[in-house]
Amino acid sequence: MQALGVSEISSESICKAHKRIPASVICETEGQKMSDILEQAKLFFEACETGKGWEVCKAYCHPDAIFSAQAATLADIDTLQGYTEWMKNLLTPIPDGHYELRFFSVDEERGCVAAYAVFHGTQTGPGGPGEPTGKTIAADYVYAMQFEDNLIRHMTKIWNDTISLQQLGWA
Repeated sequence: MQALGVSEISSESICKAHKRIPASVICETEGQKMSDILEQAKLFFEACETGKGWEVCKAYCHPDAIFSAQAATLADIDTLQGYTEWMKNLLTPIPDGHYELRFFSVDEERGCVAAYAVFHGTQTGPGGPGEPTGKTIAADYVYAMQFEDNLIRHMTKIWNDTISLQQLGWA
């Protein structure tokens, strides 16, 4: 799977890069334009998951956007700015970290976008709790992004950090 640059991302490129996702889920249909919040969410997701950090991600978020997760690893992070920087830093111990997108959809009525993906990578770089373990991770996760005025106001990450830490040999 080829990684897409933020400037290159479009509904068409996502459809091509993620062939297993039905076109009806994330692609524009003939004569019907995708919602603004779905487009914003796709751009944010790509920037966040490829370690671009807040400098790039802030274009898609309110400046004071809130972050939440019921995961001990992320307990001290309560802003989306903090989370995007955490993701950026995660790519130091896991330099080959990448996502496999499984689902991307919008609930227009509630102003919410959900993304389900699997994060893959191997800890070969410095920055974990000890020396590189060489162990791999395959972690399922979901982002629920709540929008206000076409910008992300709040994002919740649903993720079992305990399993991820065990896979990497960090717990």
